[in-house]
This record gives sequence, C-alpha cells and structure tokens, in this order.
Amino acid sequence: MKRIRFETSNTRRFKLSHLLFGIAALYLVFIAFKFPHFLEIAALLSGDDSYMGLDGEMVGDNGDSDLSKPFFGSVYKDTFHRKLEDNENLEAPLMPRKEPLEKGKGGSRPIKPLQFRYGRITGEIMRRRNRTNELSVLERMADEAWTLGLKAWEEVEKFDVKETVENNIYEGKPESCPSWVSMSGEELASGDRVTFLPCGLAAGSSITVVGTPHYAHKEFLPQLVRRRNGDGQVMVSQFMVELQGLKSVDGEDPPKILHVNPRLKGDWSLRPVIEHNTCYRMQWGTAQRCDGLPSKNDDDVLVDGYVRCEKWMRNGVVDSKDSKTASWFKRFIGREQKPEVTWPYPFAEGRLFILTLRAGVDGFHINVGGRHVTSFPYRTGFTLEDATGLAVKGDVNVHSVYATSLPASHPSFSLQRVLEMSSKWKADPLPNTSIRLFIGVLSATNHFAERMAIRKTWMQSAATKSSDVVVRFFVALNPRKEVNAVLKKEAAYFGDIVILPFMDRYELVVLKTIAICEFGVQNVTAAYIMKCDDDTFVRVDTVLKEIKGISGKKSLYMGNLNLLHRPLRSGKWAVTYEEWPEEVYPPYANGPGYIISIDIAKYIVSQHGNQSLRLFKMEDVSMGMWVEQFNSSMAVQYSHNWKFCQYGCMEGYYTAHYQSPRQMICLWDKLARGRAQCCNFR
Repeated sequence: MKRIRFETSNTRRFKLSHLLFGIAALYLVFIAFKFPHFLEIAALLSGDDSYMGLDGEMVGDNGDSDLSKPFFGSVYKDTFHRKLEDNENLEAPLMPRKEPLEKGKGGSRPIKPLQFRYGRITGEIMRRRNRTNELSVLERMADEAWTLGLKAWEEVEKFDVKETVENNIYEGKPESCPSWVSMSGEELASGDRVTFLPCGLAAGSSITVVGTPHYAHKEFLPQLVRRRNGDGQVMVSQFMVELQGLKSVDGEDPPKILHVNPRLKGDWSLRPVIEHNTCYRMQWGTAQRCDGLPSKNDDDVLVDGYVRCEKWMRNGVVDSKDSKTASWFKRFIGREQKPEVTWPYPFAEGRLFILTLRAGVDGFHINVGGRHVTSFPYRTGFTLEDATGLAVKGDVNVHSVYATSLPASHPSFSLQRVLEMSSKWKADPLPNTSIRLFIGVLSATNHFAERMAIRKTWMQSAATKSSDVVVRFFVALNPRKEVNAVLKKEAAYFGDIVILPFMDRYELVVLKTIAICEFGVQNVTAAYIMKCDDDTFVRVDTVLKEIKGISGKKSLYMGNLNLLHRPLRSGKWAVTYEEWPEEVYPPYANGPGYIISIDIAKYIVSQHGNQSLRLFKMEDVSMGMWVEQFNSSMAVQYSHNWKFCQYGCMEGYYTAHYQSPRQMICLWDKLARGRAQCCNFR
C-alpha cells in the first residue's frame, strides 16, 4: 500500500511538472509574437524616434521604412480598429456644398476679437445643412447654441455698456446686498432647492437649516450582488448641505466651496458618518470623514480652536477612554474622575434637527442642536465671497433656511478689483513674422479673475514677451447679457480674447478646440499649437525646450498620453454606444495641456471645413481621434510626459492644472526665485 501511495505521488508530480512546462512554453510563444509591439509603444511614449528591432536593425529612422503606417496600428487591429463613426451615420453621405465659404467671414485677414464671427466652425455648416436631415444629439446641441449665441451677440452690440455696465458692474456700484436672507420649505421646494446669497459670505456669517431626515429607503447596488449573496439592496438615508459658487458653463456643475454629507444609513463603513469635501471644476478634493471617533487635539489640526470631529456614541455604545479595570482601579485609589458626556449621532430618521453653519476665521463650524459637531478648514482657492448659493438636497424635508450677518457688497462684482486696466497687461498685436508656439486658452465668460491671473503670471514669460509665443483666450457667450457686455469691454481693452458667438456649454468645448486650430492656422504663422485651460499654469520656457528636444522630421503630438482607456458606460459621465461605438479610446493627451504641430492643425481645419471631421463631446479624446486619423497617412511622433499634469501639480512640472488665481500668483513667485515648486494648498 505504501508503494502504491508513492507511485501516485510521483504521478501527480510528473503531471504538475508537465503542466508548468506547457505554461512556460506558451508564455515564450506569446512574448515572441508580441514583444515588438511593446517595444514600439515604449519607443513612442519615451519620445524616441527609433527603437531596436528583434533583428538588430534600427526601426524608425530608416529612410526605406514605411513611416506612413500608424505607430499604434498593432494595438487596434481587428476588434479595436473599427471605423470611428456613429452607427446611425455610418452610411450618411456628406452634404453637398451649395455655396462657397465667404472669404469675408473667415479668410486670411486678421480677426478682431470683438467684431469677428466664427461662423465657419459650426454655424455656417449648420446653416447650409438641410434641416430635414436627422442630426446627432451633439449636432442639435451645437445648432441650438449657435442660434442662441448669435441672438445674444446681437443683444450685446445693442447693449448700452457705458451707462449700465460701467456704472453698475465695472465701477463697483451694485445695489446693496441684504444682511440676512430667509426661505421657507415651500419656497425651496417650488424652486431648485437653492437659497441665493447675493454677496456670498464673510467671516462671522451663519446659516441655519431646520429640517427632518427621511426614513431609510431601499436602493439597489449591483456591486453588492457580485460581492456577497443577497438581492443587492441596502437601506439608505442621507442628505447634502452645499455652499456653491456661480455656475460658469452650462453642463458643468458649479464649484462646491463646502460639501457636508450626513449619512445616517448606507455608508460603506456601516456606521453613521458626516463627510466634508470641496469640488472645483467637477474634481473632488480629499474628503474629511467624521465617524464618531474624536480627532486629534493638536494645534496644527484645530480649526479656530475646535477639533475637526467631535466624539459621539457609535452603535449606541459609549467608547470609554479607560477600560473597566482601569476605571475600577482609579476609584479604588481614590482618584477623582470627571464624568464624560458622550452624545449620540446628531441626526436621526424622522426627527427634527437645527443645523447651524458658521464661517469662522480659519474654517467652517457646524453645530447641531446648539452643540459643536464638526469643523472644516478653508481650502485655498475657495473664498467665502464665492459662496453665493446654499443647496440642500437628498433624503430630507427642509422647513426653513435663515442666513444672517451677510456682507453688504461682493468684491468680485466690482470688476476694477479683478481686472487691472493697466497697459502693461495688454497683449501685443499679432506679429507679421513666424512664431514658435501659439497657445489657445479655453475660458468661460465670467472667469475674469482666472484670465487676469494668467496675464500677470506666465503670459509675462520671457518667451512670450519676445514675440516667440502668442497667447489668446477663447471664450463663448453667457446667458446674461450684462456679463457678455463686460467681456466685450475686457476684450477690447486687453486685445487677447477671441469671442466665439455661441452659447457656452460643457459638451461643446470641442468647438473651442477647433477654433484654436483655425486661429493658429489662419491668423498666426506658428510651428506648434498648444491648447490649455484657464486654470492651467504653463512654464512656457520649459515647454519650448521640450519641443526643441523632439526631432522635427515627423509631426508632433505631445502631452500626458493615455493608452487603451475605456469609455464609462454608466454613471454621471456615461458615454453611450451611439456616441462612441468603440470599446477603447484612441491614444489621447489629457485636456489641461497638450501640443500639436501645425500640419495636424491644418488637417483638422481642412476636415472640418468639408464636413468630414467627427465631433465628440470630450475634446481631448476628439483630438486623439483626429491625430490617429492623420497618423494613418503621415507619421506622428507621440511624445508622453507625466509633467503635463492632469491632476494638480508635481515637482518640476511643465503644466500645473486646477490652479486658482492665488495659486498661479504663488507659482509665478516661486519661478521668479528659480524654483519650479507647487503651491498645493487648496
């Protein structure tokens, strides 16, 4: 019997060794076939023009090699490389040209920021298009935006800027704001559940919300079905109290100066918590969670002398600092013990609460029922004056809202405190000679402070002042004609704004990108075009050096590149299969800052002019798609670098994103001292 067992063990080992040997052989075969493709992608991302093939020869610099083939073609063969078009328009013919483009509207003559109409980008194409044809959702959205924008521009031209804008907005003479505001629950429910704070908040302002949380309800979470047995339902009761800023672009959520989220039930920790956060340009910061455990009492984490999280009973049990043995021993030796009072979680289902939000010197303080519960420090870039709205939403019935000790005026409404009308910030006229780099900055109508910060910082770089670089802001119109009128005045004075006469929407940012390409092709003679946002800080001199280090033999697409990213098919940012039928996006550079060579820009302008350029609502993905199409006929050098920062800033950055005006001033001051260091204090 022992021998039989021994033989069985040997047989099992023999089979296992053969299995491992077979897996190793399959791995070697896989590497043999796929390794050249990995070398190719690595060479593209490293910015090198060549890589060593398996046969020992250099691939890429050989004049006999076929440079017209896409470098990423191997990644997208078969399944991944279908034609990038909407399914519904797959066989749709192009609309015939009924009339040539008018040279007067968009020819080669210089474009004045206030008088020029960008009809050729989408407006004129839409006017020539037969309206009986079925348009995509994005095309209908663009058509509506151009129609509304042209009407808004006509109103701006008729608007009495001198009397209304200068006297009320620009000269800082708005009507005095009330010192208190109140709204009933019925008034909130009949509107959008937002209390308007005309001049924002100031230190000492307080807001009181009286409400009752709903009883928990069931919500279905498919993740729970996959993780554990059950029907995937969870009991949820939560609500949000948010201080919001002004909404700048339709389709983009307003900034959240403060987000307070009491979660009575439904949190992943299975405990009641209170979460605090901020959100800027739809990017959330680091959350502060209070779960019933007291936060540290150190001076560096206190907010106006208050702890960030007070203690409360968790699951109905008081967590005593001392064990029962230690407590008994203290009583035995006669040591005096101070009674410890611990309160329950401040919110309960179906029970009335009175929440007071107070703006202190260092941060916000939240009291419930007269007792301090949490404190949240201010984050730089979010000012009290910007908190012009209080939103209460979620599982709660709001009975009333009271805001007291409000400021009587808003400094941002006095634009002379934001726009410094000094000749030293004016842009130079477009040069008649060729330039190295044209930078187009996407901006929103009421982002006066952001544009002013750029004028005072990186637009003053040596390269820009030497006329080797030209910078222009690209701005669409706002629903408020007063804001458009002030924008027109700003553009007339500084001479660095290109006004696009369509109504601004988040989904139509791609039209601004096309406008940047068209301006760079037709109005300046630039070797390269860079696109960035108005919250992007650019080290212009460093970017020029990075471009210079790339071989000029091929076209250039430079930035923080993404490979094989998949579209989200669910959630707030979901992309439908009608919008994007592919399973992956083409290689694309993140939108806050990327560079293309002028020949790619000319291709984009030409394709859009003959109505063969596909538009997608994500402009950075659109640019990647256009570059890939161009790469099918002309070789493109894909140059990747993490220092074109997508989220925030990093040491030695080329571009820093999500930078507030104050942070830009800080970055510029550090650069003046020779240090490319971040100012991460949001």
